[in-house]
Amino acid sequence: MTRPHPRTRRTPLRTAAAALLLAVAGLVPAALAAPAGAAAPHSRPAPPAPPATALGDHVVVFDPSMPTAEIEQRADAIWQQQVDAEMSSGRWSLLFRPGTYGSADDPLQIKVGYYTEVAGLGASPSNTVVNGKVEVYNRCLTDGPTQPYCVALNNFWRSLSNLTIQVNGTGQDGCRASANFWAASQASALRRVDVRGGNLSLMDYCTEGPQYASGGYLADSRAETVVNGSQQQWLTRNSQVGSWSNGVWNQVFAGTVGAPSEANFPTEPYTTLDRTPVSREKPYLHVDTTGRWLVRVPDPRTDSQGPDWTSGTTAGRDLPLSSFHVASPDQPARVLAAALSRGQNLLLTPGVYDVDRSLVVRRSGTVVLGLGQATLTSVRGATPVVVDGHASDVVVAGVTVDAGVQESRALMHIEAQRGHGRRGTTPSTTLNDVYFRVGGPHVGRTRAALVIDADDVLVDHTWVWRADHGVEGFTAGVSGDTDRWRTNTAPVGVVVNGDRVHATGLFVEHFQQHSTIWNGEDGHVVLYQNELPYDPPSQADWTRPDGTLGWAGYEVGDRVQRHQLYGGGVYVFNRNDPSITTARGFKVPDRAGVRLHHVMTVNLEAGSIEHVVNDTGARVDSSAPGVPSYLADYPAS
Repeated sequence: MTRPHPRTRRTPLRTAAAALLLAVAGLVPAALAAPAGAAAPHSRPAPPAPPATALGDHVVVFDPSMPTAEIEQRADAIWQQQVDAEMSSGRWSLLFRPGTYGSADDPLQIKVGYYTEVAGLGASPSNTVVNGKVEVYNRCLTDGPTQPYCVALNNFWRSLSNLTIQVNGTGQDGCRASANFWAASQASALRRVDVRGGNLSLMDYCTEGPQYASGGYLADSRAETVVNGSQQQWLTRNSQVGSWSNGVWNQVFAGTVGAPSEANFPTEPYTTLDRTPVSREKPYLHVDTTGRWLVRVPDPRTDSQGPDWTSGTTAGRDLPLSSFHVASPDQPARVLAAALSRGQNLLLTPGVYDVDRSLVVRRSGTVVLGLGQATLTSVRGATPVVVDGHASDVVVAGVTVDAGVQESRALMHIEAQRGHGRRGTTPSTTLNDVYFRVGGPHVGRTRAALVIDADDVLVDHTWVWRADHGVEGFTAGVSGDTDRWRTNTAPVGVVVNGDRVHATGLFVEHFQQHSTIWNGEDGHVVLYQNELPYDPPSQADWTRPDGTLGWAGYEVGDRVQRHQLYGGGVYVFNRNDPSITTARGFKVPDRAGVRLHHVMTVNLEAGSIEHVVNDTGARVDSSAPGVPSYLADYPAS
């Protein structure tokens, strides 16, 4: 999420949610034993690491035989390095072998910073149990309007997956002990997590100061009480929850057992789909009982509900590490490209990779998997990732793609299919937790971030971000924003030309013209979140050639006959020139086959949007910051 001045985020919690927060703040959950069926700590030496420690020194593998204090010390050293390292090159993967960590009296309590992955190595989340906590707290900033100023608005780029957390706050104060806190925003996925015996809070209500959070994705998981708190938009997909505390703006549920009803929308801003039409879970590393390291590639599912692991083994295929080229950041792009040309899969160990030529996926069934927020940075205008039109059943997961100083045509291009037809219910390409970034740690330029020309693509959680802040060498304030508009250039975020493309969790922000332009038929989107660019210097810079005031945050092509969107929001914050106006948040053709369900616009302090969809829906402006304009359905009947 891009961050306006924090007071624009002052969205009060609903009364029931506030009461719940007060209630849970005093709870200290009892220490809990491992759940039934969980693997016991190893009584024999740990299996060997991958050959020749091929995963590198930024992959840290823990074993349950290690003392809790030793694990905490190592994890805390990495957190201390990464807690404020928003634009750094550090990348880390903390992997936990199957077994139980921590105890009732001595819980394992660790925190997760930027560019850090925490994951279990079991075949199921039940095989790796943390008796304690794995948490993200508010980040306390030194340049806020007040001191201390502690928020979660910029807590990006981290993940937690494939383990069970028995919430144990022993040794923490009463507030901190009340929940496992995951106070994060965009690009911070929770997947295959089982949170037991305590609350999962998606905001940090304990750290001093305001506690805003904005972003969010929970998939293939199970939790008891979820405290949504100040999370402004969130997608929960194919999960199971005991209860959900509240919502702010866009709170979307798909295929989730126990999801709240959408009957009272927008008083309760929930959007609920009973089942997810198309889903495919992210591939993951695991270690089998003989010590072999494998990558599990889950099968796709249709019309699905609930996690894929609670009733047995996750359906899918196991790939041995020998089928992967295990890449390291010091390898040139030609080495990675050659491995793909030989038909190998690609495992990107943590780090930042300079990519001066396209990594082209030509073989059907190829898996490209990144560990520890592995990042591919365009060099000399290259398009870092290309899926060739002859390939199908491709999976790209856990990768961030950065624009470089020289303009690219695109950061990822999924080419139109050639030489094969549709493959039934299997997506032609699946993207899981694939993020795009233009600017931030350095100047970035691209014509478009993600271009999808192929049919039957599944995008499962992406954040496509033209940076509104960073260390590009510009001064802070309006002057710096104006420089950013001229230097960090990216007209288009996402272009979809293929048919039957599904997206679950599509976050696209700050592009200078089209954030998302959808030209393919039968598109299906579950949760769309957008912020218009903060930094147009003037209305003239934010006016289309035909005189229309600005570009919609989400646009469906004029010729499209069938399209569906469930739960969408477009936000405006024109901090360079508060008088800038955008004609509409969403632009779609007026026909019965194009339907939007539960969409809204909102002003974050400056600028205005005249209508929600086309010429329908009330204006939002700075007279009522933070108050959305909602449409339950477009067209209305």
